[in-house]
Amino acid sequence: MKKMFAWDRIAPWAVVLLCALALKLYYSSASANELRWILAPTAALVELVSGTSFEFESYAGYISEDRGFLIAPSCAGVNFLIAAFLMLSARRLLRDRSQGSAWGFIPAAAVTAYGVTLVANTVRIAIAMRMGRLSEITGLTSEQLHRAEGILVYFGFLLLLFVASEKIINGKTSSLLRRPLFPLLAYYAIMLGVPLANGGYRRGAGFREHSAFVLLIPLLLVLTFSALRWLRKPRYSRSG
Repeated sequence: MKKMFAWDRIAPWAVVLLCALALKLYYSSASANELRWILAPTAALVELVSGTSFEFESYAGYISEDRGFLIAPSCAGVNFLIAAFLMLSARRLLRDRSQGSAWGFIPAAAVTAYGVTLVANTVRIAIAMRMGRLSEITGLTSEQLHRAEGILVYFGFLLLLFVASEKIINGKTSSLLRRPLFPLLAYYAIMLGVPLANGGYRRGAGFREHSAFVLLIPLLLVLTFSALRWLRKPRYSRSG
């Protein structure tokens, strides 16, 4: 029992959770000016991919040259960054629980999460800029479509990050059917757990609709991804 609750095992968990909480609190009240550390590189990458120029407007964000699209604080992807950081850190801590963890994994997880966030932001915004009148085809409102697209892109990248990290560390891809909790719980904790703890349920129908999207889309992605891997596996085993 003493070993299980030894300080060298509790301390890394405490530091990881405090880092995530501190960033979440900072983001909850940060302006576009205070988020330029992530908005500026995101805007630069979107410019590179889309060919559209963006200009910074104080306290608003990066606005496109035709004034038709704004990369605002809500586009910063900080919630995704926190979820990615928590997922990578928790996986590392649980994997190394029998031998203790070197502290170097914390900045490594933070840098990795930041880099993946910039790519995910770029993909999400580039797609959003080209969705146009897609809401008329899908039957969703523009807000619902934007929400669904954001969840698909961000959680899709979280899954890819999980699979890639397993491949790099273990030399093989871990089955999401066996370990679906890492990406799912990290995403649900930030996108649902924190808003619920802050009284998000008081917002009524809007929050319930948001919660339904957040709950169902990631679950469907995990099941789809796992089903595809399961369908591919028998063919290799039979041929061997």
